[in-house]
Amino acid sequence: MSLNQQIEKHFTLIYWSIFVSSVALLLVYASNQILTGDQTQMLLKGYLGAYHGTWLSYGNAASVVGNVPGSLSTLLVGLPLLVWDSPWSPMLLLPFIRLMSFFLFDHVIKQCFSPVVRIGFAVLYLLSPWFLFDSIIYNPAYLCFFAALHCWTAFNMREKSSFISSFLHVVAIGLAMQIHYSWPILAVMSAYLYYRGIIKVSWWGLIAGGLAVLASLVPYFMEVLQNSSIQGQDSERYIGWGAVNVYPVLKAALYWLRYSSFLFTNRIIVDANFHWLTDIEWLRMVVDYIWQAILFTVGGITVICAWVINKKAWKVVKPHWRSRQAINLASSEWLMHYAFSAFLGIIISAMLSPIIFSYWHLIIAFAFALLPVLYYAEYWQNKRPEKLAKLTTIVAAYFLVVNLVASHDSNKYSYLISYQEQVDAYLEKQGLSIEDLIEENKSN
Repeated sequence: MSLNQQIEKHFTLIYWSIFVSSVALLLVYASNQILTGDQTQMLLKGYLGAYHGTWLSYGNAASVVGNVPGSLSTLLVGLPLLVWDSPWSPMLLLPFIRLMSFFLFDHVIKQCFSPVVRIGFAVLYLLSPWFLFDSIIYNPAYLCFFAALHCWTAFNMREKSSFISSFLHVVAIGLAMQIHYSWPILAVMSAYLYYRGIIKVSWWGLIAGGLAVLASLVPYFMEVLQNSSIQGQDSERYIGWGAVNVYPVLKAALYWLRYSSFLFTNRIIVDANFHWLTDIEWLRMVVDYIWQAILFTVGGITVICAWVINKKAWKVVKPHWRSRQAINLASSEWLMHYAFSAFLGIIISAMLSPIIFSYWHLIIAFAFALLPVLYYAEYWQNKRPEKLAKLTTIVAAYFLVVNLVASHDSNKYSYLISYQEQVDAYLEKQGLSIEDLIEENKSN
């Protein structure tokens, strides 16, 4: 029996082993997170709601453009605290939401690709440091769910319109807007897919979804009229600043390739100090050099591979470029059009943005960037099934090593830190004074 056949035979065992491994790593990351201003903004809003009944109608502060609109980030922390008064209650909700995003994506993937490629997606998504490194209680960490909901509903609308799918499609964009300012990527994707005839919408569903989103934002609009501090800051930068500067757009395009490669954020690669490994300084320097050399080398090679794979994927899109009715597409071909819409969304968002994006600004598109890789993997699986299965195993082992180091020794995580103790100390320091909490929230 070939390795490929063994994977298909033992699919359920392999699939759930990957899932359980991801759950374990998510919890390790969560426990070792270093509390910073990003997390305290979320926690402050949640504790204000749960302890004082003050449910703020705006989210975290963002550069230049002010606080994120809506109460969703407050509810994601505050409501779990009402159920279980522990810093771990909202922290456990986060991995649940992130894992639900995988099942939504997986529901689409299994209709487009073989079981072996489906296992490959589970490895590339659930075990990827790109995914796991954001296992902290800050707003970009929640975006994967709305990205998955957007993909799932769009896939359901590829052949016929649906009220429920159209409703949820708009809600996915609207709720993403209440989490992070990267939501225009999803909006651009939807506009492109509709313009090209790749999705069919129910206008009543869109209207109902839009009204639901607007209704959830009414408290925010009322707050804006009274509180100028959440409307943004004076800045020389403006909407469209990225379009007149080459670098922001090029950097955003590079992130598209990086998300489907192993060139992870520098916070994983360069911020490890290996104190846990040895107290000998010169030995730590040698280990650190080897660590960076391996990760940068593997990352650079895989970025080139990602570029080659994307070139092949866009050849699927090109024949339909001039047509506004890209009909009769196979499911896997439909996904390539969907992936292209995500790339287009990133470029347009980078052009409109008044800031230069970092990896977390675009992390909503992480799973979308994997789609061309899966398309090519399906082709490779038909030609060289044994090599694909072996490569998937090697990638899983590589990810495991990187995650174990990153979750214990990096810019955002430390094995010397306890999430629970940090939150308790922070709340004790604040004294849970509602006036102080609100003022700190505004200043952040």
